[in-house]
Amino acid sequence: MPTESLPAGVLRGDRVSVAKAITEVENGDRDAESLLRAIGKKGRRSFVLGVTGPPGTGKSTIVDRLIEEYRRMRVKVGVVAVDPTSPITGGALLGDRVRMMKHTMDNGVFIRSMASRGWAGGLSGAVSEAIQILDAAGFGVIIIETVGIGQADIEIMKIAHTVMVVTIPGLGDEVQVSKAGLMEIGDIYTVNKGDLPGADAMVINLLGMVRDMKGRSPPVLKVSALKGEGVSTLFEAVEKERKKALSPQGKQVRLRSARGMVVELAKRRVLDGLDERVQKEATRLASEVVEGRLSFGEAADLLSDGEQ
Repeated sequence: MPTESLPAGVLRGDRVSVAKAITEVENGDRDAESLLRAIGKKGRRSFVLGVTGPPGTGKSTIVDRLIEEYRRMRVKVGVVAVDPTSPITGGALLGDRVRMMKHTMDNGVFIRSMASRGWAGGLSGAVSEAIQILDAAGFGVIIIETVGIGQADIEIMKIAHTVMVVTIPGLGDEVQVSKAGLMEIGDIYTVNKGDLPGADAMVINLLGMVRDMKGRSPPVLKVSALKGEGVSTLFEAVEKERKKALSPQGKQVRLRSARGMVVELAKRRVLDGLDERVQKEATRLASEVVEGRLSFGEAADLLSDGEQ
């Protein structure tokens, strides 16, 4: 498909076009900017849900259940699952084929694994662009599942309309979540694997922590996503947030999300340009080290001084 036809394909909601468009922005292709400009004013109708929490809490299973509920309503769902980066290929260690296989033939669902590539905050540098593309393609709900690295997974609050924090009992996650700062960012708290011992006590503990830290009482819900228990109540809580965010009263939430995306886009462009300059200069300085004209320390000083 020629690059010129990508914007039209994205606006039609064609999944192949959406996939190619996201690949372009993720790889920093030259045509990515013109693509984004072509579709840039066609969106901002979607609800963006961030799903975060410590590793192993079943975030993907919860996302899978939410997809099912929204597809029953005939709402198109786009998912960006941010994964750790392969040290060899630079790609995502977990691919979309590993996740949510049963939705791959549904044209109303688009699932993309995206490598974090060292981007701070549990996200990927191209997440904001991916949201823009999915929004323009008519996906009414966009779910961003963060990489799940704990303390850094708080940047999602800057771009999502609503943040769901997922924990499980029995692993000391109350302490992990508190230390990670996740108590401050959640709009919905989910205790997954609620059939395990200690789930009820964890709900009670989290209720107390959330009230103390936020001065309000966001829901703390017990679910067993794998068994489908408590999913309907969780979906109702998400739907309440979606309706609020997209209502006239939700303007401040939308403004916060838009501001966060603008900042993330600008930050990525600055850092990409800086990295390119650093790599070029590092190659030149490395040659001088190998040839014995500079020490490693002197080369590092010159590199850092040149980028200040």
